[in-house]
Amino acid sequence: MKYGFLVILFCAVLMPSYTRLEQTGVNTIDVYLNGTLVGSLEDEETAAACLKEARREQNSKSDELILVDTELTYKPREEIRGRVSSAGEVIDAMCSVLERDSIETYERAYTVKIGDISVNLASTDDVMELLQAALDRFQDDEGFAPVLEYDVNRELSVLTPTVVRTESDETDEGDGFDYERDLEAGIFAYMDERFEEYEPEVELDFDDYEQGIMDMDFGDYIEVVECYLPASEIMDTSEAISDITEDKATPTIYKVQSGDTLSEISEKTNVPLDDLISMNESLQNEFSVILVGQELTVTVPRPKLQVKSIVQQYYEEDYEAEVIYIDNDDWYTTETKTLQEPSAGHHNVMAQITYVNDEKADVSYLKEDVTYEAIAKIVERGTKIPPTYVKPISGGRLSSGFGRRKAPKRGASTYHKGVDWATATGTPVYASSGGVVARAGWGSGYGYCVYVNHPDGKQTRYGHLSKVLVSVGQAVSQGQRIALSGNTGVSTGPHLHFEILVGGSQVNPLNYLN
Repeated sequence: MKYGFLVILFCAVLMPSYTRLEQTGVNTIDVYLNGTLVGSLEDEETAAACLKEARREQNSKSDELILVDTELTYKPREEIRGRVSSAGEVIDAMCSVLERDSIETYERAYTVKIGDISVNLASTDDVMELLQAALDRFQDDEGFAPVLEYDVNRELSVLTPTVVRTESDETDEGDGFDYERDLEAGIFAYMDERFEEYEPEVELDFDDYEQGIMDMDFGDYIEVVECYLPASEIMDTSEAISDITEDKATPTIYKVQSGDTLSEISEKTNVPLDDLISMNESLQNEFSVILVGQELTVTVPRPKLQVKSIVQQYYEEDYEAEVIYIDNDDWYTTETKTLQEPSAGHHNVMAQITYVNDEKADVSYLKEDVTYEAIAKIVERGTKIPPTYVKPISGGRLSSGFGRRKAPKRGASTYHKGVDWATATGTPVYASSGGVVARAGWGSGYGYCVYVNHPDGKQTRYGHLSKVLVSVGQAVSQGQRIALSGNTGVSTGPHLHFEILVGGSQVNPLNYLN
């Protein structure tokens, strides 16, 4: 009896507690997290709540965001009398599994979005260092610095940068409240405002203007978004500064302005003329026609983050007056005539210059003193679009180019004044451009040939034909069939000989074909 009581007391105090479970079939589930048994509970809802708490406890131990895959599985069973794990025990066991199976730690970071590009930095200090480096490329000691402000209109933590002048204005010595001083200052301020309303404006002298950078801002829309990222995606600050602030070749659009030529555009944009032509399909050579408002692609070195600055500057210089154009509707755009030669003037100016990076975007004069006036250049120019020229046959193999060559047969010229396309006899020949037929028939070495005069003064010639389909004086349109190719005259085989003449002299036709 004595020993039986001791056994009961031992079981009650030292052994784990048991919960009486109703014998109603399945009444207990073993809970597994990622395949590891973490305890036994009465239902799945309690297990899910324990996992939620375990994840919260794990993330609370670090400022970073910890990612881990989780999968809860259950093994149901029936117990007549068994022990059910406490929530604390299950949570502790789950935390151990989560720590073991953590995939990656996401760190707090800041994504700087600049237009369509972005960089990820570790802190707002790094963001400020990047933005300051962008400004410092275009200032010396002017004291402009970035400031980050929260965008209250956004749900996420988004910061927008602005630029402020950091140097403080000079103030009178002494701090604190001084009734007489402050009252006197207030009275004088009030009187100054009243006098300014009636006092006539006085023209400022050059010495009255402040010089240097007056204002700075970023030329691109920027936003800074707080986020969590893997450490591998966060850039080193010096690497980000190099990537964002150093000049890189950037395709941009140049709009053709009145009076522009391709060579002038090349000089303005610092893009070699050959590169300018190769970048634009609409340009065939340096003689290609360009129109006002036409958009050309140019590649210039620029940083990814643009900086805009407004500078006040005094200088003296010779200057040119803007060219005066007189339009002539009877001339082609390729025709110009100078009616008055220019002469430079001289002036002293206080200018307000807007820069985007190092490039002048706009210049306005705050004050100008003209020493002597410039005389403008006056140019008469045509407005009609000149005719275009196309290849006069479909297909064909280019068998002989323009220029010096070895004579292909006795009687042939060693200087080829056109181009040849080898093609079967009877291939249709089309007018390269619209015009009026000047010759149609036999032409000695040309064999059967056709000459067409065009409105812009050029002439095209088509030789070694098998049949002529037009007559002298007939008007033809571009692409109209005028002959059939052949092998007549001084010829080594079936082909079309094609020439373009400018001012009566043959030129390389390939430079004029669209």
